[in-house]
Amino acid sequence: MALALNRENYILHKVHSLTGIIPVGYYMVQHLALNTFSLGGREKFDGVINFFEGIPKHMLLTLEVFAIWIPLAFHAIYGLFIANRGQQNYFSTKYKWSQNLMYSSQRWSGIFIFFFLCYHVTTTTGRKYFNNDAELIKFDAWHELLTSQPVIVVVYALGVLTASYHLAYGIWNFCIRWGITISDSAQVRIQKFAAAAFVGLTLMGWLALFGFIKGDKTPVAAKEAPAVETQI
Repeated sequence: MALALNRENYILHKVHSLTGIIPVGYYMVQHLALNTFSLGGREKFDGVINFFEGIPKHMLLTLEVFAIWIPLAFHAIYGLFIANRGQQNYFSTKYKWSQNLMYSSQRWSGIFIFFFLCYHVTTTTGRKYFNNDAELIKFDAWHELLTSQPVIVVVYALGVLTASYHLAYGIWNFCIRWGITISDSAQVRIQKFAAAAFVGLTLMGWLALFGFIKGDKTPVAAKEAPAVETQI
């Protein structure tokens, strides 16, 4: 029984580590990258939204459920179990190794991200589907939200920071767990790469926020009036 339980934990840990990179990690990177279209203004960012909204709704919803929401839910919920069972070495030893600090930070960042994503998904994608209105996630809606409620800017800035760290450290941990980096030198190299990824992802997310806050003074294009047939 104990062996079966250990085997199950081993497998679940492997799946948890994998889903953190594919598809959750990949989705996060492309999500932040597409959000930087906000720097180009309303037309550029709304063009991204319109592209995805142009996909048939049943196909888009299926893709979101199976490629994003289910893997993300598993990674988040099982991650909470891991954080609850984990024993933190950093605070209980006089040797404050960087790896132990990273371990503790990974757990705390995961807990924060869990609640942040509950808020983010509920107020964006969930709200869009509930109201059947994509305008709620377009450029002007984000500009209004972030400029009228400064506390939301802080929440999103912290959300980007912690999510970027969580993914960057997850890359380092994934490579060790899956036997990709075995030697000490290889682990040092991937740790440096993870640090660079953390900085890059954080800046990308913060730049996207800046694009929304900056706004777009270009007048909203008027909708074309339907042609009126005249009889002579």
